[in-house]
Amino acid sequence: MSKDSRPVRPSAIAGYENWPAYVRDRPRYQAATPAAQDLSDALGVPAVVPPTDVTVHWEETYDGVTTSQLSWQLGFGPRTTGWLLRPAGTSGPLPGVLALHCHGGNKFGGADRLVTLPESHPSAAEARAGHYGGRALATEVARQGFAVLAHDAFAWGSRRFDLSTPPWRTESALEARQSQWREAGVVPSDAELYNAAAGIHEDTVAKAAGLLGTSLAGMVAHDDLAALEILAGLPGVDAERLGCIGFSGGGGRALAMAVLSPRIRNYVVTCMMTTFQSLLPAYLDAHSWLLQTPGLWKLGDWPELTGRSGADGLLVQYALADELFPEEGMRDAHRILESLHSADSYTGAFWPGGHAFTAEMQNEAISYLSRTLGAAGPARPQPFAPSNPLATEDPR
Repeated sequence: MSKDSRPVRPSAIAGYENWPAYVRDRPRYQAATPAAQDLSDALGVPAVVPPTDVTVHWEETYDGVTTSQLSWQLGFGPRTTGWLLRPAGTSGPLPGVLALHCHGGNKFGGADRLVTLPESHPSAAEARAGHYGGRALATEVARQGFAVLAHDAFAWGSRRFDLSTPPWRTESALEARQSQWREAGVVPSDAELYNAAAGIHEDTVAKAAGLLGTSLAGMVAHDDLAALEILAGLPGVDAERLGCIGFSGGGGRALAMAVLSPRIRNYVVTCMMTTFQSLLPAYLDAHSWLLQTPGLWKLGDWPELTGRSGADGLLVQYALADELFPEEGMRDAHRILESLHSADSYTGAFWPGGHAFTAEMQNEAISYLSRTLGAAGPARPQPFAPSNPLATEDPR
């Protein structure tokens, strides 16, 4: 085969071809303290320029919560979709919460799994049923008196890579998965096909990130920091009373935000706390690149990273039968956290059950944020009342 007749290799970072130049040309994110800067450097977080083109696409009120779909353009990759939720009829100032979606093996969707929407994609509904007790976490937090921003992170939902023509290595592994489906008589949905490809492709994303001097977690933190700045600047939000909450990978993101940004006053980490040692050797393959950034352990153990945060306090929720973390590792992490923080600033709660953010756990988490950030309580329910959209573009 001649050179000219060889097949053209598809892009390994389709949809993100401008990502390398963005990272190469950008300085490292500058944190507020040397301790926080160490984490920024370890993750390779690029400097964040808060977007100024935030667009509101529609707004609707239902069951006491007003939901607005937003979008904004970061300096690379596809446009970000997010949702702002707040109690209906309130003008603020409200305490703000950044609601951080989990990894969940579901990159087809993102923050939509946390939000009650007029039309919910089946993959979001499945994520809620499987991980969140059937509840829309961000909507539930907003109902209790918060302004909540839930956004798609780097590589998820609106920010996902274009895998319609997979890179060859991803395609080869995907063909094996499709063969298994055919043998089992399964016809996968578009979301299932994408998520299978994205699970394989995550290794390629991590390779590219490492080559650029960043990491998957560093790029996700970049997107989260931008969203936090948007939340802090919204009218009706008290920028002095901000927190974040996340389950699983979202819990790891919450920890990173609390270290990287002095804006975070209180935060919740759910089903994402253990010691690194406890992951060796059997639990390493239970986790993604979102947790396992090369060299991160050099900064200290995972619970020790909380000591680099200037936040007032944190709640950590553990699931005793969590399939992703051994109980010994969780209890060791709890002991480390107790040694690092006063009883007034750290709360550790052990719950029965597996890797899930149950309704009861969510109630505890929301109560913690309400108490520490000073939320006014639930809004008065109102009937469904769609309003005129401020823009007609659909970011999807």
